[in-house]
Amino acid sequence: MKLREKDSADNKGSDLEKKKLDWSCSLIVASLVGAFGSSFLYGYNLSVVNAPTPYIKAFYNESWERRHGYPIDSDTLTLLWSVTVSIFAIGGLVGTFLVKVIGKFLGRKNTLLVNNGFGVSAALLMACSLPAGALEMLIVGRFIMGVDGGIALSALPMYVSEISPKQMRGSLGQVTAIFICVGVFAGQLLGLPELLGKESTWPYLFGVIVIPALVQLVSLPFLPQSPHYLLFEKHDQEGAEKAFQTFLGKEDISCEMEEVLAESCVQRNIRLVSVLELLRSPFVRWQLITVVISMACYQLCGLNAIWFYTNSIFGKAGITPEKIPYITLSTGGIETLAAIFSGLVIERVGRRPLLIGGFGLMALFFGILTITLTLQDHAPWIPYLSIVCILAIIAAFCSGPGGIPFILTSEFFQQAQRPAAFTVVGTVNWLSNFTIGLLFPFIQQSLDTYCFLVFAAICFTGALYLYFVLPETKNRTHAEISQAFAKRNKAYPPEGRTDSPVTDDKTNIRPEPDSSSALEN
Repeated sequence: MKLREKDSADNKGSDLEKKKLDWSCSLIVASLVGAFGSSFLYGYNLSVVNAPTPYIKAFYNESWERRHGYPIDSDTLTLLWSVTVSIFAIGGLVGTFLVKVIGKFLGRKNTLLVNNGFGVSAALLMACSLPAGALEMLIVGRFIMGVDGGIALSALPMYVSEISPKQMRGSLGQVTAIFICVGVFAGQLLGLPELLGKESTWPYLFGVIVIPALVQLVSLPFLPQSPHYLLFEKHDQEGAEKAFQTFLGKEDISCEMEEVLAESCVQRNIRLVSVLELLRSPFVRWQLITVVISMACYQLCGLNAIWFYTNSIFGKAGITPEKIPYITLSTGGIETLAAIFSGLVIERVGRRPLLIGGFGLMALFFGILTITLTLQDHAPWIPYLSIVCILAIIAAFCSGPGGIPFILTSEFFQQAQRPAAFTVVGTVNWLSNFTIGLLFPFIQQSLDTYCFLVFAAICFTGALYLYFVLPETKNRTHAEISQAFAKRNKAYPPEGRTDSPVTDDKTNIRPEPDSSSALEN
């Protein structure tokens, strides 16, 4: 009995030691530096245009009058401003399509490094637009910044997922969402009048984009390439072993290599799958549907619509207009704290409860918010309840839906399919972003406060779908996740070969759903 207890204690101690060793300094630095120069800039550029809006419109009017000799009319000014805001999403769509091309030749890490060129050039264009008196520089800069965001939101999750041990994929994957929230908060903070949100200093709001890009540019070259990329696409086993040793902080990486080599045997003669091949493949049909729906809900869930009502709700609660920008900072703080909380608990709770629970809570609080906005003039305490609902919606979003769709895209697809999968999901992301920006003013004008019922329905539908379809992926290999979807797909991946990524359905459909996994084969 004592011997058994001693063995159990030794096993627990070795497991604890393994977990500690897996958290190497290089792994953390790669995740933080990668996110700081990538997803941070995406979040920052979402919020940075809000504070200097009147100054940028005044700059557009001055530039137009200087060139044409008469002031710009209001319709043209509105059009120019709409283009300035929405062209960021169009650039993001272009960046999404560039990821597969650049990543094929350069790998994940070098794609992030090259992407800094877009960030730096965009920052210089936007910062110099006022001194040059050229409004086109600001618009082009926003487009290039969108390209940077499109590349970053695909390359970064792939890189972080491929350098992380499976026990920590979720926690490190949430770094992407955490830095998006930190970027939004930084944009709100620097946009305050006491800092850079003034008429004379607004170009510097765009100029500071250079700093995260340069930090990543000088730090990331000292870290290894993705071991999965080295092994699967470069066939460099020695380089992959060294990369694993650096990221995991230990010499003995036999377990990790055995797991990856087993996947490599299934994916012999690997080549990258095209988007069309991925869409036609029966083996990942439900995986693709699931990530597309989760990403569409990520953008269409109505979080952006919250900002439209924030100022009016705060004003109804008795907060003076001068103090509203400072109170709005609380929303950015809530976003960041909720994302950090999600990163801390995701490996204990799992992806499934956080994602389904997040969308479910958003649907609930959107319904309550609709009621409070409709009745806010009936009692002095109702606007305060509206503020609580707003903060609860933001917290529910960032605790799950704000980052997990990126993690699932990395986990659902094998090495050859991942770039094409991120192209599809990124396209859905940016098109949904553009759609909600285009349609929300009309929805709000038609439905007024009842517009939040539309978003409640979207969140509820997303939660319902995920409840019935999404399996838990925590601590599971790609082969195990594929096995979880195999019964629903009614097709099993071809064994031992991926020369032809898309195979005839009939040759791979198995009559028995409980057959062994691809990894065991």
